[in-house]
Amino acid sequence: MLRCENIIKDYPTSEEVVHALKGVSLSFRNNEFVSILGQSGCGKTTFLNIIGGLDHYTSGDLIINGKSTRNYKDKDWDTYRNHKIGFVFQSYNLITHQSVLSNVELALTLSGVGKEERKKRAIEALTKVGLKDQIYKKPTQLSGGQMQRVAIARAIVNNPDIILADEPTGALDSSTSIQIMEILKEISKDKLVIMVTHNPELAQKYSSRIIRLSDGEVISDSNPYNEFEELNNSQIDKKTSMSFKTALSLSLNNLMTKKARTILVSFAGSIGIIGIALILSLSNGVQSYIDSVESDTMTAYPIQIQSTTMDMTSMMEAMAGKEESSNEKREDNQIYTRSFVNDVLESIASSKQNNLEELKKYIESEQGKELRENTRAIEYSYGLNLNVYNEDTDSGLIQVSPNGLIDKLGMSDMVDLRSQFMAGTSDANEVWLQLPDSNTLKESEFELLEGSWPQNYNEVVIGVDSDNNITDYALYSLGLLNQDEVVDSYNKILQGDSNEIETTNNKKSYSYEELMNSKFKLVFNCDLFEKVNGIWIDQSDNEDYIKNVVKNAQEVKVVGIIRQKDNTMSSGMLGGIYYSSKMSDYVIEQCENSQIVKEQKENKDINIFTGNSFKSNEKLDFSSLTPQQQMQFASMSQEEMMAYMQTYNDNMNASYESNLKKMGVVNLDSPSQISLYAKDFDSKEALADCIEDYNDLQEENGNSNNVISYSDMVGMMISSVSSVVNMISYVLIGFVSISLVVSSIMIGIITYISVLERTKEIGILRSIGASKKDVSRVFNAETFIIGLTSGCMGIFITILLNIPISTIVASKTGVEHIAKLPWQGAIILILISLVLTLIAGLIPSKYASKKDPVEALRTE
Repeated sequence: MLRCENIIKDYPTSEEVVHALKGVSLSFRNNEFVSILGQSGCGKTTFLNIIGGLDHYTSGDLIINGKSTRNYKDKDWDTYRNHKIGFVFQSYNLITHQSVLSNVELALTLSGVGKEERKKRAIEALTKVGLKDQIYKKPTQLSGGQMQRVAIARAIVNNPDIILADEPTGALDSSTSIQIMEILKEISKDKLVIMVTHNPELAQKYSSRIIRLSDGEVISDSNPYNEFEELNNSQIDKKTSMSFKTALSLSLNNLMTKKARTILVSFAGSIGIIGIALILSLSNGVQSYIDSVESDTMTAYPIQIQSTTMDMTSMMEAMAGKEESSNEKREDNQIYTRSFVNDVLESIASSKQNNLEELKKYIESEQGKELRENTRAIEYSYGLNLNVYNEDTDSGLIQVSPNGLIDKLGMSDMVDLRSQFMAGTSDANEVWLQLPDSNTLKESEFELLEGSWPQNYNEVVIGVDSDNNITDYALYSLGLLNQDEVVDSYNKILQGDSNEIETTNNKKSYSYEELMNSKFKLVFNCDLFEKVNGIWIDQSDNEDYIKNVVKNAQEVKVVGIIRQKDNTMSSGMLGGIYYSSKMSDYVIEQCENSQIVKEQKENKDINIFTGNSFKSNEKLDFSSLTPQQQMQFASMSQEEMMAYMQTYNDNMNASYESNLKKMGVVNLDSPSQISLYAKDFDSKEALADCIEDYNDLQEENGNSNNVISYSDMVGMMISSVSSVVNMISYVLIGFVSISLVVSSIMIGIITYISVLERTKEIGILRSIGASKKDVSRVFNAETFIIGLTSGCMGIFITILLNIPISTIVASKTGVEHIAKLPWQGAIILILISLVLTLIAGLIPSKYASKKDPVEALRTE
């Protein structure tokens, strides 16, 4: 049946040619158990791969059923592997995202066996190896011995003539190895089993023939083939072929193991489709929409001047690639450097401190009269963080402000980084917010639904959006919903569990009375520090201490419900608690009069948390403690001592100003931010001129340090709208077209990554007879699924977006149903998505089909 004639296999390298096999000549019977022994590197596995058609000999001949294979093409080898060979590998080589049953069925699928027959024969094969009750499990849910039995079932399911086993017991314990050998011995009664092994004991016990190799040559054969024995001259079966349905199934199962990535890639691929679909939907109304919102946008957002600012204009120009034109003569055959990184770094480094104390004096002086006349409100912020807790929740004691939910979700570092880069953005995560001081501004943004506005420092109101909605984010943050529930759901998502998030206590609606019954506790910054034996210790991380402080803290009552007005441009309000400036003033006053603040102010050169001067940054050294300090530590508990050491190390490099800030001390003359609310579009321009006049005045007086630098982001964006409006449709179409190309390239890259991830799977498919076209078809099927998903997702999202867009446009322009996508356009866009993704996947799929199966199987 199988004969090797003078098989030679050479592997050329950069330095020499490695002779793996040196003229091996062997013949095998139709049914026998052959063990091939030899040291590592003697050519055993290479010989096995050549017999199995995974690797090809350099010279000689492999004769199958009396037919030479010298003229075999790739498709002939594929057919030979699928119908005549069954592989059993040491590392099992199962496709992990397929079930046990699907792994065994795969070879039958390539043979064109029908679905019902496929399942029947696969179950029969699994029953033979004792795994009938495990057919719907994934390989990762099985033991090593069970996985090897699945590999054997896959090898015999197509009723091949030859079973090739490469170290089938190498990764198994002794008892499991015996089970596998018994199965192989049983199979050898009517099939040829050739096994490569390092275990001579197992070979002697179970094999009917032992062949030993050394340095690529046969050195012994315990039961050589008799040349007069007849060969079975049966013909090779029909060609193998994988249906596109099977390829889709393989790819879909693989994609489902990476649901999050698949959804993100599909969404990214759908962005271009969404853009074009929106242009088709909004082509008749986009100009009117822009015109209607321009004026409101310019007046709705204030000019915000922070104490620390950077030149965002220069940064945006650097990122956009704008630079002054150079008169330098340039050669056509030269490449020149354009500054980008340095420009961005210079913009960041150019951030400066604004003297807002001086600006506040100017605004309130006679000289600032014109500036005041062009504003409808001026708001001052002082960067005061209020400490607010809710002790009556399902999650126990929670911190409402600063938002403790952010810490529970592990997002505090990300929020801190964002707030450092873009001042003011951290407020978007808070649900404990201050009402505007200006009644004009307050009444223009909100209306009172129930109760009253805050009159005292311990009174607050709950805010909802213009549709009487309050987000579950706000409810979780305030402790009105169980925080543990959302934290658990978030952790499940991070772990890849895509099961639908279930909530058990999320009401659909609340009565005014229910919300107004909420109560909170206000804790001062200075109360977070405790003096133990004359030493101040930061107890903010001491849960028991905090609980006691909260228990005795000032109670805060909800006295009213307010709603965001419809005409407010700052849409997307999350909802939350709003307090008045009276609460801030009360907290500032209490902190100012606290013992710890007084002590620090009386000792301006001494860091009260370390006992050293602010200039000293020496670490705590117990060997150098004074007798008095040693007595203080001796009377401390271990927990108190650890808390003090933590406080000492955290404040080792602190300054007098940073200590006061940590204690909640605020200088009302020096705000951290000034917000100027313009009366209208023209007033916004006038305010910019007023700030420029103030800067000129400071320069004339020799006070250049008082010059104000700020970035009016909204003004910067809107200032260029008028020049874009006439070209908006063309710009959008061009932009979206580019995004389609970029999305296609991205999908091609993702498909290439998938090829790398599924390299072993490629080797497995080739080992059971899949052709290069079949492998290519698998990855084309993957891009087909992503393309179809991207297109459908893009159309679905567009349809959803058209609902609010039509409502908004109708409310602004009076034009009804302005955003409606024609069904013909939807079908065409889905087809475009399919075509582009298939094109993008051609190169990766071609690359996958050309992978060497032997190398692919070695991939881990």
